[in-house]
Amino acid sequence: MVEALKRAASRSVTCRAMADGLGSRAMINSDHWKAMAEAGVKVGVALPIGNPLLQPFRGRIDLRNHRKILVIDNAITYCGSQNCADPEFRVKPKYAPWVDAMMRFEGPVVRQNQQLFASDWMETVDEDLDDLLKAPLPSGEPGCTAQVIGTGPTVRNSAMPEVFETLMYAAREELVISTPYYVPDEAMQAALCASARRGVRTTIIFPARNDSFIVGGASRSYYEELLTAGVQIHEYEGGLLHTKSLTLDGQVTLIGSANMDRRSFELNYENNILLYDRTITTEMRQRQDAYLAHSHSVTEEMVAAWPIHRRFWNNTLAMLGPVL
Repeated sequence: MVEALKRAASRSVTCRAMADGLGSRAMINSDHWKAMAEAGVKVGVALPIGNPLLQPFRGRIDLRNHRKILVIDNAITYCGSQNCADPEFRVKPKYAPWVDAMMRFEGPVVRQNQQLFASDWMETVDEDLDDLLKAPLPSGEPGCTAQVIGTGPTVRNSAMPEVFETLMYAAREELVISTPYYVPDEAMQAALCASARRGVRTTIIFPARNDSFIVGGASRSYYEELLTAGVQIHEYEGGLLHTKSLTLDGQVTLIGSANMDRRSFELNYENNILLYDRTITTEMRQRQDAYLAHSHSVTEEMVAAWPIHRRFWNNTLAMLGPVL
């Protein structure tokens, strides 16, 4: 990515790269970041930390930019769960590979993602992108209906969970979800259980090994209620399943950066795309089926056999989830 950006800048392409001040601190402090800037790439740090001991007196250190946005020539955008990181993710190699999904979009939805990026960029970098946002969009063939959903702690933070819950309640035949981190509030847990109870084939896929033992344990504290309601739970064995996806009745897909946990909903800036299209949703379902093919199912009997100390540990982590 670094070399590609440097090559693009050498071709007189205007390149902007923004990374979260905490999540990408190693990259921001590396020679790669300096090399990009020296090559002409405009770089920006979202939510910079500065001195971590002084930052709590100036503002909050727990708010992070978790968005994954790529916009090319105002004509193409990508959305999904993939970070600019090697799938082996050598900082946490024992959980590798990171398994992600991205979608490529053209059309008006590109402008929506561009506006989201511009809002982050102009918050940190002293550069006005109004002219970029006024540039005409390329014409093209009619496609699917799609909508960018950008959320964060400075807007109504219930927006993203409400999207998930509305889709769960809208399901009539099938609901399939993949997420690495599941620490729901009561409303979301109820919506997922209600989906299965009214006869919707409801499936959720988690990673078998979670890079966060806190979130992994907290997630499993919800298994019993989900299974009792009829939700099918699968745990992916082929690495850390990082894809955040939802498909609904073979027609609707939600994909993006948002996890189904409280940090994602209340403390992170996130971006998802919601789309209505049978063909694209079929392709996303095929990807979800590939995840299921490398997963094992979790049954009520398996959860009932967990020792008491494991249940106590999982429930404790779930109780502390909102503050952790």
